[in-house]
Amino acid sequence: MQSFLVSYILITLAEMGDKTQLLAMAFSTRYSPSKVLAGVLIATLLNHAAAVAAGRFISSFIPMEIVYLLASLSFIVFGLWTIKGDPLNGETAGRPRYGRVITVAAAFFLAEMGDKTQLATVSLAARYPGALAVLCGTTLGMITADAAGIGIGVVMRRRLPQEAVKWISAAVFVIFGLAGVFRTSMPRLGPVLSAAVTSAVAAASVFSALRLYHRRHKKFDKTTG
Repeated sequence: MQSFLVSYILITLAEMGDKTQLLAMAFSTRYSPSKVLAGVLIATLLNHAAAVAAGRFISSFIPMEIVYLLASLSFIVFGLWTIKGDPLNGETAGRPRYGRVITVAAAFFLAEMGDKTQLATVSLAARYPGALAVLCGTTLGMITADAAGIGIGVVMRRRLPQEAVKWISAAVFVIFGLAGVFRTSMPRLGPVLSAAVTSAVAAASVFSALRLYHRRHKKFDKTTG
């Protein structure tokens, strides 16, 4: 019982304000809360089970800096995809190729790789003997914190104009992606070159976002014109 309670409390606190909680908020402005929560649950179970079972062993196969970089770039892609895919008043919402739940789960799985909640799970599993209790506690902690983020996203979707929600959601993805690119490149490139690389990626992201925005509106005008 102690393993479960300690794991639940620590992970809930660690997840508050974390990028994956904000990721839940951003996804809930696009998809239904139940699908986002299901995706979070699947990703958390898979990710934390790997953390409990294998600990840091995964780093011997895939360098963590590569995982960080891929996760960061995926955030930027999701941000641009938000701008491209969100419907306007007369459009129909597009369905992701692999389904909403799988899309959310994939994004969360990547985001959790090397995140502090995953590393905390590794530490908890090493310290406490009940692996199942630790897994249940950390998973429930993630769900508790991310459910709060989903609730905020639902309120945003209901209270704010659709265009504003779309841009806020996209900004959350892109900002965390750019922060990840900078943090990942720092050890190898140093602060100056890392800032230059991140600025270049940011400029490319803004350019792509504007192109997608104008293309989407042009397509909508042709449809309704």
